[in-house]
Amino acid sequence: MGFLDIPGLGVAHYHEYGIGSKPMLAFHGYGMTGRQFHVLEKSILQAYHVYGFDHFFHGESKLNGWTEQQILAGMPRAMVSEYVEEWFKLHGRQRFSVMGYSIGANIALILIEEYADLIDEVILMAPDGLSVYKGFEILLHKPWGRYMFKNVTKSKWLAPTMLKNLKRVKFIDESLYQIAYNEIDTEQKRQDVYYTLNLIRLLKPDTVKIAALINQHHIKCRLIFGRHDNLFPMKAALPFIGSIENAEVHEVAMGHWLVTKQLDEYLVNLQQ
Repeated sequence: MGFLDIPGLGVAHYHEYGIGSKPMLAFHGYGMTGRQFHVLEKSILQAYHVYGFDHFFHGESKLNGWTEQQILAGMPRAMVSEYVEEWFKLHGRQRFSVMGYSIGANIALILIEEYADLIDEVILMAPDGLSVYKGFEILLHKPWGRYMFKNVTKSKWLAPTMLKNLKRVKFIDESLYQIAYNEIDTEQKRQDVYYTLNLIRLLKPDTVKIAALINQHHIKCRLIFGRHDNLFPMKAALPFIGSIENAEVHEVAMGHWLVTKQLDEYLVNLQQ
């Protein structure tokens, strides 16, 4: 493991694992840490040495001197490239790959915009960023949604009640309900949700530009979706998928919770 001191942002902590020699920068989903991908030991970790970063408000990554006002305004998009520049200072400027799950895919995608000429492969699992998710758009960019989000996260009963109602009208399924509920059952967890999603609110990838760069630089592209994922389903990403010349696309019989040993076995079986 190690730390990157990113100017103007803070200290980003990363985990190292995998027996492969090729470097891969990886970005996890909400509520996890950079260790999330260690379960892919029989597949991806055979080929790659993963540097898995903790998001801020997760693991050991810490913002440096940021006020609440700055957090709510959002992390400037340009700061994403500083992860790589600081990583280069430690490990040398070299070719690398990127991987992202759920909200972590936004960072992986933005890195393609900035470093397409150095990237060998991108692996995205249940990715945010390939289409606009209306729920996040409302909570993070609409004035009334931001007001509601703030008040819900400060209340002990509003957040659980809202989740139950969303499940009742089938906006989310049981698996998403359980994932979300486990992240709002304490005041600290609710604050971390609020701060995390606001911090990354400006990290919107330019999917048209990214598709063109993937094609231009012949970047290997693997996209993995859960067939029962109601949060980031494959159908929402079809325009992006259609614009990639040689995308390897998989829709597995799982929900949003994809990074598991079950997925590892699926990927291993593909190679046989």
